[in-house]
Amino acid sequence: MNLSELLIKDNEALAFEDVFLDEKQRIILDQLVKECTYFSELTDLGLPVNNKVFLHGSSGCGKTTTAKALAKRLNKTIIILDLSTIVSAKLGETSQHIKLVFEKASRERAVLFLDEFDQIGKSRAVDDKDVGEMRRIVNTLIQLIDYFSPNSVLICASNHADIIDQALMRRFQLRLNYELPSQEQLDNYYDRLISNFPSHFALFKRKYNVSYAEAKDYALTSIKKQVINQLEARDKI
Repeated sequence: MNLSELLIKDNEALAFEDVFLDEKQRIILDQLVKECTYFSELTDLGLPVNNKVFLHGSSGCGKTTTAKALAKRLNKTIIILDLSTIVSAKLGETSQHIKLVFEKASRERAVLFLDEFDQIGKSRAVDDKDVGEMRRIVNTLIQLIDYFSPNSVLICASNHADIIDQALMRRFQLRLNYELPSQEQLDNYYDRLISNFPSHFALFKRKYNVSYAEAKDYALTSIKKQVINQLEARDKI
């Protein structure tokens, strides 16, 4: 298996300003961007630059979007590791594959994004299946994170932070929690989504207590239904 097979190709460009974050999240990430911007000046003074971020919480609430937008804001390439490929590799090869990806990210001064981090970062104390291999993977990750290039950024995400090995969790300087958006946040999100369409398509009942991803799918499906209804009515004339 070559290195390209381990990575997910993604050319989606997302503006950092368009990501829906709460005030605390935005303050933390703004500080990260500023530290990376003034990397040389800070390191010359002996000040460490935070470059390891852990995103956790509800699915569909913006973790992947945040990683992509942050990479664009930093003007860095984003490298996304396909963890489904990694964990299905032959016994003993997983650690070596992870090492290759970390080396690539460090060499290219890129943003390395590991989604569903619990697949490879699960606590060594609770996993009783292939425990030897799991311990090797976690030990490898600890070393790779410790020696990760300060010019690169590591972003890991999980919906199950509670099962991540605590030794790994201690390596992340920044941790952001993602929860289901409030009604006000969803209204702002719906307003932005429908702003690109004629106003009469905005007449659908809004759904709440859902993630941003679910809200987007629901809103766009509602608009598509209305468009199709209009087209069908036109074709009957």
